[in-house]
Amino acid sequence: MVLPYVAIVQEKVWALSSFGIELGFLVEEYAGSKGRFPPIKRRMKKSLYIATIEKGHSLVNSLIETGRVGDLGLVVVDELHMLGEGSRGATLEMILAKILYTSKTTQIIGMSATLNNVGDLQQFLQAEYYTNNFRPVELKEYVKIQDSIYEVDDKAENGLTFSRLLNFKYSSNLQKMDPDHLIALMTEVIPNYSCLVFCPTKKNCENVAEMICKYLNKEYRNHRESEKHDLIKDLKNIGKGILCPVLKRTIPFGIAYHHSGLTSDERKRIEEAYSAGVLCLLTCTSTLAAGVNLPARRVILRAPYVATEFLKKNQYKQMIGRAGRAGIDSAGESILIVQEKDKHLVRDLVNSPLENCYSNLILEFTKGIQSLLLSLVGLKIARNPEEIYHFMCGTLFGVQQQFLSKEKSLSDITREALECLIEKGLLKGKITSEKEQKSQSNLEITQLGQATYKGSIDLAYCDALYRDLKKGLEGLVLESCLHLLYLTTPYDMTYHCRPDWMIYFRQFSQLNSVEQKVAAIVGVPESFITKKASGQAIKKDVDNGVVNRLYLSFVLYALLKETNIWNVSEKFNMSRGYVQNLLNSAASFSSCVLHFSEELEEFWVYKALLTELTKRLTYCVKAELIPLMEVAGVLESRAKQLYDSGYKTLAHLANADPETLVKMIEHLSRRQARQIVSSAKMLLREKAEALQEEVEELLKVPTGTSEGLLTTLP
Repeated sequence: MVLPYVAIVQEKVWALSSFGIELGFLVEEYAGSKGRFPPIKRRMKKSLYIATIEKGHSLVNSLIETGRVGDLGLVVVDELHMLGEGSRGATLEMILAKILYTSKTTQIIGMSATLNNVGDLQQFLQAEYYTNNFRPVELKEYVKIQDSIYEVDDKAENGLTFSRLLNFKYSSNLQKMDPDHLIALMTEVIPNYSCLVFCPTKKNCENVAEMICKYLNKEYRNHRESEKHDLIKDLKNIGKGILCPVLKRTIPFGIAYHHSGLTSDERKRIEEAYSAGVLCLLTCTSTLAAGVNLPARRVILRAPYVATEFLKKNQYKQMIGRAGRAGIDSAGESILIVQEKDKHLVRDLVNSPLENCYSNLILEFTKGIQSLLLSLVGLKIARNPEEIYHFMCGTLFGVQQQFLSKEKSLSDITREALECLIEKGLLKGKITSEKEQKSQSNLEITQLGQATYKGSIDLAYCDALYRDLKKGLEGLVLESCLHLLYLTTPYDMTYHCRPDWMIYFRQFSQLNSVEQKVAAIVGVPESFITKKASGQAIKKDVDNGVVNRLYLSFVLYALLKETNIWNVSEKFNMSRGYVQNLLNSAASFSSCVLHFSEELEEFWVYKALLTELTKRLTYCVKAELIPLMEVAGVLESRAKQLYDSGYKTLAHLANADPETLVKMIEHLSRRQARQIVSSAKMLLREKAEALQEEVEELLKVPTGTSEGLLTTLP
């Protein structure tokens, strides 16, 4: 099963583990730094792999390499429209194209609620098409212009039919603070029903939540008051004594914000409270629409924008699709708030078809076609330009090539990408002209090429990574983990990093002599940071990428020492969500660098070092909590509760009684307790069976052993 985000993978692992226990199959998580390549070959049981797009690609590669891709009986891709979304879309296209080319027995099911050019996808996937407009809960779409509400009606001349006027008395002060009448719209449904308010930016989410609470009737504080008090207490524990001041003011009213600025623990606890009805309204960004399942009676779109970009039809459909909860609501409603200046654009939006889905293999050059062709040669799927061209004809780009690239043929594009890979030293061989094609020789992958595709390293950074690891060997500082953290800080995050020079100088000054030596080795002299902090002119050139990367490695270093995201985010003046994202990205990249190093003998020393570092980055907690946090859905705050209640190992948790857990762990529902126990049982069973498989493999008699030799054994 291929899903778009880590949070959704974890949600599915959590939800399906109980089915696996009952029905006798294993559920294995492939997200972030989790997942074994190749997966263990199970003789006794079948596995359900639940993977993000990136991990799904690595998983398919490892199955092709070991000749086991035919073992995949079914591949389910949720949100298939993501094929058209940047580098992740290119990676998803590679997964599907490789499965189609290498396995004739694997069935593929792609699902999406927002696809338009289905014919192209049918041709690419060689698929039957099934569509149905059935919705378990009816959805009514509305547009609000000033104080008038119109229903979206495709039979009307301009697509909108007048429905009603808003009936809510506004004082002049309230009208000034809430010109969009959000309070009027939400008080029609809360607190008895739930409401989502989509806002263009993260800051706007927080501002809207605060504005609503400022003018909301104080009686709303009485609704489920004790449970809201418990929620505040839990969030304070998660923040190790610190609570976001905005949430402190909004939660008593049953309102919270939800965006990437929250930590994973905070987000999970807020989602639980919303699902339980303790919170009745979330102000959120568009990411919630594609994330975990949090439906509402009413969905309000604060503006037809995501950041500064006008809303696309696909995004609009994703957001309003959250309206209506099966089994709870008889109907769902969406209301799009529109200013007069955007009225004509919104009419086009609600009446237009969905956007077409186009291949990104060429647009994402190093993450797209070059990465694909490198792995095709590495996996021996295609060995020469002719075979590679044949493969490319079967991709979505191959189907859409005439539309996407009118200047160059598919053959020209393929040839150029191969020449580029040879020039970079990732492939060996000669690309002949089209006239000489019949006498082509096979291409070979170089060691660097092999390491790059095995490690899932972006081709834009593979040379830099090799140089950095090589330089590291000359004087790797191991008295602390700072040098290793620098080597595993993701390159792509350095471009968006804007160091605060005073903080940089302060942190640098607190380093001991060994740690300062790391800065000198990577190429950031103390004098440079001192001059930057004091605003002096700098004559000597210093690589900005290196400077930014070291700054981010300082953040990670502080995290591993303190294991407190709140403290570190305050220390570096960064949002705690950004710090969490940096940590998750570093854990994932560390895993990639580990796989990269395994393919190059000269980097053997990194294997042991990075195995342990990846684990520390993945969990970033005290060592005793790691076994509990390996269980799907158990984050740091819950792991602490379990550990303090005597559930100190995976075996303890797998054998726990859910009813006892509910009594011992604060604010744990029966459903959550059952899912935690099921997930722990699944993980324990998976580990035990993996060990059993290893034992059986060791004891297996090698094939081709002569009977005469066997009879001499005692």
